[in-house]
Amino acid sequence: MGKVFRFEYQVPNPQEAIEFYSNTFGWKFEKNPGPQDYWFIITGEGSIDGGLMKSPDGATRTTNSMKVPSIDEHLKIVTENGGQVVVPKTEVPNMGYFAYCLDNQGLLFGLSEVKGK
Repeated sequence: MGKVFRFEYQVPNPQEAIEFYSNTFGWKFEKNPGPQDYWFIITGEGSIDGGLMKSPDGATRTTNSMKVPSIDEHLKIVTENGGQVVVPKTEVPNMGYFAYCLDNQGLLFGLSEVKGK
């Protein structure tokens, strides 16, 4: 079953968002060691964690990602059910894979496959 695994915020100003969510909810932010400006959001014990990035087009949006055992299998299922793949399977070194899709209503969502889980 595709359980909601994480959320991602895309915002025009990541530093302002980090300050807001840190001060408002006590969330912790860890900068991704990779080349992108991406932060992991640690929301606390027993909660869904997330990610934060600068929006490529200046829009503010939230995207939920579902954890699946096989991205390849679920990309086929998405398209069979009227969805569309907008970002193909992409590796995150030492972590797993992700992809982004649109459902049959045009809503963006992510898929995550975790290595070794």
